Amino acid sequence: MNDARAVRLTVNGRAYDISAPPNETILDFLRYRLGLVGTKNGCDTGNCGACTVLVDGKAVNSCLVLAVEMDGAGITTIEGIGSPDRLHPLQQAFVDHGVIQCGYCAPGMIMAAKSLLDEEPGPTEEEIRSAIAGNLCRCTGYLAIIKAIASAAGIMRGEK
Repeated sequence: MNDARAVRLTVNGRAYDISAPPNETILDFLRYRLGLVGTKNGCDTGNCGACTVLVDGKAVNSCLVLAVEMDGAGITTIEGIGSPDRLHPLQQAFVDHGVIQCGYCAPGMIMAAKSLLDEEPGPTEEEIRSAIAGNLCRCTGYLAIIKAIASAAGIMRGEK
């Protein structure tokens, strides 16, 4: 018995018509069907934030969302916000502030920060802390991450 359902979604601006089994997460769809491995699988329980992507502009843990729930949705991954030769300001700020160490948390952290900055271009430190509260980093601590996000916010507002 095949319980797969037809789903139409957009990933990084490209439309896909897929047949999704009822238990396939967006995380698995992105990594194993589309080869978008920037979205990391950290815990499979929604506790670490490594799998954070934007769904219609809002940060979500892709390990907790089923592909069949995404019919009509727009998904943005870390691969959709910049390129190796032209980094998004958040990506560049993470590099400039020495945030990238092991790199495992960075994609999810950047996507959570992007969701915040898209909604609030001039966030307070408390708003930044709140936006990344669901994203764990075991290498850097959070001070450099917060400074990088604040710096990127300023650049995106045209202040630097």
